[in-house]
Amino acid sequence: MKKEKAQQLRELAPEELNRRLLDLRKKFLELKFKRAANQIKNPLELRAVKRNIARILTVLNEMKGKIKGEA
Repeated sequence: MKKEKAQQLRELAPEELNRRLLDLRKKFLELKFKRAANQIKNPLELRAVKRNIARILTVLNEMKGKIKGEA
């Protein structure tokens, strides 16, 4: 899983970020099931997906703050 830079994410539209967030959450769920069944090839991929989800949520919250005028 490629690490997405926060600066690259800030250049995207909120709709694109929400789509990526949905995709990552689905992938995270699949990886959790694979881990439970001991079928996961790279256990560090779970961590990478979780961190990418956090990055996207952070950028979305930053955007939300700028819209409201807080930031």
